[in-house]
Amino acid sequence: MVQAPDTGLAQETVKMAQPDSKKIFFENLSGAGKAIAVLTSGGDAQGMNAAVRAVVRMGLYVGAKVYFIHEGYQGMVDGGENIKEATWESVSSMLQVGGTVIGSARCKEFRSHEGRLKAAHNLVQHGITNLCVIGGDGSLTGANLFREEWSGLLTELVEQGSIEADAVQKYSALHIVGMVGSIDNDFCGTDMTIGTDSALHRIIEVVDAIMTTAQSHQRTFVLEVMGRHCGYLALVSALACGADWVLIPEMPPEDGWEDKMCQKLSATRSRGTRLNIIIVAEGALDRHGKPITSSFVKDLVVKCLGFDTRVTILGHVQRGGTPSAFDRILASRMGVEAVLALLETTANTPACVVSLCGNQSVRLPLMECVQMTQEVQKAMDEKRFEEAVKLRGRSFENNLKTYKLLAHRKPESELPTSNFNVAVLNVGAPAAGMNAAVRSAVRVGISEGHKMFAVSDGFEGFYKGQIKEIKWADVGGWTGQGGSLLGTKRTLPAKYVDKIAEQMRENNINALLIIGGFEAFESLLQLCEARAAYEEFCIPMCMLPATISNNVPGTDLSIGADTALNAIVETCDRIKQSASGTKRRVFIIETMGGYCGYLASVGGLAAGADAAYIYEEPFDIRDLQANVEHLTEKMKTSIQRGLVLRNENCSENYTTDFIYQLYSEEGRGVFDSRKNVLGHMQQGGAPSPFDRNFGTKISAKAMQWITKKLVESFRKGRVFANTEDTCCLLGMRRRALVFQPVVQLKGDTDFVHRIPKEQWWLKLRPLMKILAKYKTSYDVSDSGQLEHVVRNRPRESDASVAM
Repeated sequence: MVQAPDTGLAQETVKMAQPDSKKIFFENLSGAGKAIAVLTSGGDAQGMNAAVRAVVRMGLYVGAKVYFIHEGYQGMVDGGENIKEATWESVSSMLQVGGTVIGSARCKEFRSHEGRLKAAHNLVQHGITNLCVIGGDGSLTGANLFREEWSGLLTELVEQGSIEADAVQKYSALHIVGMVGSIDNDFCGTDMTIGTDSALHRIIEVVDAIMTTAQSHQRTFVLEVMGRHCGYLALVSALACGADWVLIPEMPPEDGWEDKMCQKLSATRSRGTRLNIIIVAEGALDRHGKPITSSFVKDLVVKCLGFDTRVTILGHVQRGGTPSAFDRILASRMGVEAVLALLETTANTPACVVSLCGNQSVRLPLMECVQMTQEVQKAMDEKRFEEAVKLRGRSFENNLKTYKLLAHRKPESELPTSNFNVAVLNVGAPAAGMNAAVRSAVRVGISEGHKMFAVSDGFEGFYKGQIKEIKWADVGGWTGQGGSLLGTKRTLPAKYVDKIAEQMRENNINALLIIGGFEAFESLLQLCEARAAYEEFCIPMCMLPATISNNVPGTDLSIGADTALNAIVETCDRIKQSASGTKRRVFIIETMGGYCGYLASVGGLAAGADAAYIYEEPFDIRDLQANVEHLTEKMKTSIQRGLVLRNENCSENYTTDFIYQLYSEEGRGVFDSRKNVLGHMQQGGAPSPFDRNFGTKISAKAMQWITKKLVESFRKGRVFANTEDTCCLLGMRRRALVFQPVVQLKGDTDFVHRIPKEQWWLKLRPLMKILAKYKTSYDVSDSGQLEHVVRNRPRESDASVAM
């Protein structure tokens, strides 16, 4: 645990049960006497401000001095007013702002020895020996060179008489920690860079809007997205919107691609589709290194097919706008991790970059990541394209394989004939991303040679016989649809198990894929128990977690939770903005989630909340009073708005109305209060890019697992599977996507309150409190340890955070 010093922060007791961890106390990680500077360099990216805010507030929390370096390396070279000490209030109201408020610039002067000498002089003048750099591989490479030259630069400054001789000893080492801010996601060693998810939001918003007009006029649209050297944005947006064709620099199309593409577009139209979407990365090339431009693709379609075709170049729209919830959380976690890394570093520690692997923070040697990134470009230049794809990482490789599997239908003659029937259904409340999961399951199942069946209205529809075969074309355009197009009900199968068994027998169902929330988990347990009495359930069965509450055991993330978080964060931004320019105001916001506090806690971290009340962390009137007093103190400074989130079932007595009235009364004369119940708006809307891809990828993985289990359990002309490992939940655990027998998860589950007994995100709550200026303890048991870049991780460990 990191224990905060007494710095005037409000004291709060963390009551949640903490797992066993390496206990690191404040004395070991004190920032007293240290100076940390933060700068953003190179191209801007949404979420950079959240990272800057986290570095500043965590730095101040541990007792260090923190400085802004405005205008990147240019500001470091120029010095003067460009290097300013940061305060707690100076990073208020910047969490939701896109770009970087401290400015970013490309600096030629820093590339020269003279420029770096000036920069060293300016840092020494402020006593800065800890540098947090937020930028791309060029910015981070420059920082590492600066670190390596540091002692020589100081010696040179002493010889010039610019600094005192004792400064060489006093400031003997420069410590560097990097965070990757780049919308291209082109940096090896991390699953996601800051800004990528927000850029995908901008792209998908445009694609969804274009689809409606394209459908009206039966048009083909060619969209050009950013990615001069990396096709991540093009590939993932193609996967998220179900594009007909995608062109990326890492994997140029085979010669003759023009005819194949036109045949594909023509075949799609012949099946009744009224539009085509082609996505082109700005750096797309053919096999001979010739650029493939969006205008070339348009002219090709017009010439060969005569389709009405339009080009849309998104340009810098992708860099702009408000950061997504994912980017705010990622940047906040990385910012705190960067400060911890700086406090733990020694003169012999190599410069590191804080990264994301699966759902976990990791630290990697900066230059290993840079060298791997440069190897990708070298492989592309030498036309070793398959190697370039592998070097990008297993996440990128899996995205490409999944896209090919779902976008390009094999001819009937090439499909394997398994003669297995697989049923797919949704159970529980609707969640954005369910339809993307169903589409993926249907198309992968057909590609594997299965006959796919769709069950309407969950188990209620199952026992009523609402089962029909579903074909490849039936799920076209489903990826971007919210809710559940199959229909979903909360009905559990136990009451109707005999009728469901009868329907399974009549339709010869050989495997089952259930997509849903806690009800789906309970349903799978009931079906597993029914195997003893009904052989019809002795088949492979798999469940995919899909619920906005993220309350399913066995997984860190659920399909739909990211979309709900974005709805909460966007609404909180608007609500806070409504008080702009008015008197001081505190907003009490109620979120959904049942007894699970995930939405309130993680939404609070992403929205910059002052407090979040949840069932998992009991609170009483003294805690409420302490929060009111804390907000009162903050309101007496320059802070104008407060935000408090409350999970809908956090307390039977401390209701939203009660908390609102308490804050109104106790804050009288200092601030007024408003309340808002967000309700079902958290469940609606189009799925986020994250949920579309999470649903698509884990569903594809589940279908491949089902195929494997069907083959293994097929004996004497029939399928028979009754072992625990044939009835599983596929969930993301830390760095891995794992199939877990549902019976083994019973002990991990609180069935009364419908939540897992242990929840990883509880460790993020102290982080939210630290950033809200509370004095608390911070568990660093999951804090990243310095690792090494691995070319190819084992296949099972590719969680890739669904992206």
